[in-house]
Amino acid sequence: MNLSRQVLGMVGLMIGFGLYALAGRLDAPWNSVLVGAVFAALGISTVVYGRGERWIQALGAVLLLYGLVRIFVLHR
Repeated sequence: MNLSRQVLGMVGLMIGFGLYALAGRLDAPWNSVLVGAVFAALGISTVVYGRGERWIQALGAVLLLYGLVRIFVLHR
């Protein structure tokens, strides 16, 4: 068991939920841009982390694509 990986996962979840909560307080379109940027950053980090694992890189590409679509197309 790798404890540092679990701690980083929990810290990442706390940061993600915190940013999502803060995005709800922003006016449109900035709330959608912030959430999209978080998804794009998550996608990039997943692609980099998943070197050698095609399905992890595919998941990262989907997250990156969704983040970019959320930033540029999906405004509430």
